Amino acid sequence: MLCGDLTGKGVVPLVEEKQGFVSTYYGRRQLFRNEKDVVNAEKQIAMTGLYPLRCTPEQVEQYKSDPKLLDVVMREKIVARMKEWMDLLVQKIDLKKTQVVVMPGNDDDPAVDDVIKSYGEAGVQWALDGPIDIAGFQVASLAHVNPTPWDTPREADEEGMAKLIEAQVAKLDNPGRSIFNFHAPPNGTELDLAPKLKPDLTPVMGAGGVEMIHVGSTAVRDAIKKYRPLIGLHGHIHESAAQDHVDGIPVINPGSEYGEDVLRGAIVETSKEGIVQFWRVEG
Repeated sequence: MLCGDLTGKGVVPLVEEKQGFVSTYYGRRQLFRNEKDVVNAEKQIAMTGLYPLRCTPEQVEQYKSDPKLLDVVMREKIVARMKEWMDLLVQKIDLKKTQVVVMPGNDDDPAVDDVIKSYGEAGVQWALDGPIDIAGFQVASLAHVNPTPWDTPREADEEGMAKLIEAQVAKLDNPGRSIFNFHAPPNGTELDLAPKLKPDLTPVMGAGGVEMIHVGSTAVRDAIKKYRPLIGLHGHIHESAAQDHVDGIPVINPGSEYGEDVLRGAIVETSKEGIVQFWRVEG
């Protein structure tokens, strides 16, 4: 299950000048004089989850004066990268033997939805239109999260979150024998701790370092208490990799460190009776 956030959060310009292409992304001016160096720079930028963009000084000025134009370029980059990854997925994994589910998270532009769905005939499952079956258990999924400071594409207030959750749970035969795959973690757990932010979005520093607060969804927490699924699978708060319990129900967030080139995940072992064990993995 690859369950968001799947896409990068910015483009890095490589500006064409007389002697080559120039980047200032790493805080210093770097000149790449030949095609080989430019390609290597593009690979390094891509490895951080961002999108390299070759452009002219005139195009940079156009992007500055017309943010909508930059949005179009960004969306094109997102779609192209998503197609590249989905192609890699179907090349590397035998989908006749391995069940694969791909869904976006709150950070992901809606443009990725059609890309993921287009691989349905190849065997990739789309989880957001209704419950899917994994290991004999129905899985209810939701990409939306409660409001963030970043105004991301898939957010709803807690009342809206509750309605979205109820709509998904209503499609389950037996919520108590299901798995909740909600991108937002439950509020008040080890899964939803994030830095407290100032109005300028910089972290609040205290005597012990960065102050951390619970930022998960109360609607997700309440739904877990109400319906008591077998387990809650969550994400969203990249720095809060953890496993915990909500009223005795296990919940897990593998976290994310893509910027450090670390892949994180979770393994959940099931039997006919339910969840046997689960643990976080990384590599």
